[in-house]
Amino acid sequence: MPYDPPTHSVERSLRRAGARLVVGLDEVGRGAWAGPVMVGAAVTGLRRPPEGLTDSKLLTERRREALVPILEDWVTAYAIGAASPRECDDLGMTAALRLAAVRALEALPVHPDAVILDGKHDYLGGPWRVRTVIKGDQSCVCVSAASVLAKVRRDALMAELGVDHPAFAFEENAGYPSPTHRAALEELGPTEHHRLSWAYMDALPRWSHLKRQRTPVDTGEQLSLGF
Repeated sequence: MPYDPPTHSVERSLRRAGARLVVGLDEVGRGAWAGPVMVGAAVTGLRRPPEGLTDSKLLTERRREALVPILEDWVTAYAIGAASPRECDDLGMTAALRLAAVRALEALPVHPDAVILDGKHDYLGGPWRVRTVIKGDQSCVCVSAASVLAKVRRDALMAELGVDHPAFAFEENAGYPSPTHRAALEELGPTEHHRLSWAYMDALPRWSHLKRQRTPVDTGEQLSLGF
């Protein structure tokens, strides 16, 4: 399916408003049953993007992986932050996303003046100056770059985790719902990489004793941690 390439239009508008350095953020793993949620952060400037760059979900696995070394050489800076399955359970997804995003931003070697955040909702908040953009991972260059870098990093991690849990086929589903994943859960129960407070646990009566009830922790303490 043809698609329009991403542009720098949102970044230019932020620069005209006084932001000298703009970073794009995109998340991956929000809807998964297993594995961390990750947020990629990319600073790209206004240079012409690599050919074929767009939202990672619109690219084949081969094309995403081929783009990564190109992007790593092309971007001004990038970093990826994560929140573990246990942190997703304890904090809930919105706070876990913020934790992962903060870790990514703090890992950057530069300090951005503004953030372009993919999606409708601002899960990051202050003190960052945030511009939300629906389908920003498709329309904004820096967010597209963050999308590809984070997606490839998380897929590789899930494939590694799957080596010890072959029945779950994490290398194929990356921890997301699939018939193979569901069948393995019913037969073997969740692994240490699963989010145990998620609703899918309600459909596993054999393993209901493992379901976690969310017990919020001190988010200030969590946000001070590095990744």
